[in-house]
Amino acid sequence: MHTASSPEISVVVPLFNEEESISILQTELRTALSGLDYEILFVDDGSVDRTPERIEAAPNIRLIRFEKNAGQSAAIYAGLAATRGATVVIIDGDLQNDPADIPRLLGEITNGADLVCGYRIKRQDTMMKRLTSRIANTVRSRYTKDGVRDTGCTLKAMRRECVSALFPFKGMHRFIPALVKAAGYRLVEIPVNHRPRRFGQSKYGLGNRALRATIDMFGVRWLLSRRLNYKIRE
Repeated sequence: MHTASSPEISVVVPLFNEEESISILQTELRTALSGLDYEILFVDDGSVDRTPERIEAAPNIRLIRFEKNAGQSAAIYAGLAATRGATVVIIDGDLQNDPADIPRLLGEITNGADLVCGYRIKRQDTMMKRLTSRIANTVRSRYTKDGVRDTGCTLKAMRRECVSALFPFKGMHRFIPALVKAAGYRLVEIPVNHRPRRFGQSKYGLGNRALRATIDMFGVRWLLSRRLNYKIRE
């Protein structure tokens, strides 16, 4: 039974020019979340196609629309800030993440994890994309000490309180595990399905996947090293 004010689960879906994917995604999400109390927040990141118009309206569907394209981190952060559920799920809108994996992520939350990160097995990407991603993940994990093998996988689930560990900056979505772990929350990884892109093309090229991620990494490392650490005496 859905409760409009406080559903158990909030699903955040960043979207940018995904008009061909959105109907399929909504059908798959309904199937994956069947029997659960949930809301879905679609965040349209300034699409110039008919993505917003293709979203099927329902009482538990919410749409946030940006005036112009602001990037994946902005879309994810805006969605997370608007969630009302006790557990929050993030999933890409391009169909490469599989909604069928969501119940498994939620199961890990039930078992005590605070943040569950999917890592893609049998990635359906080009050799160059897989190679640059592997290098970036290795370097990032070493410097931020998040211990995560695939931070580029958007599919994640977290307890609502973990959102307070995040703050808005370009590239934030790559460092959700590092920020949440540094705040003292328990993180686990599970393998998830990864599917070939069916429509359109990737919104991210080599330049913003490598150079920008490296710059962000040093910034996040500095922030983590300067993090305040205190406890109030009872």
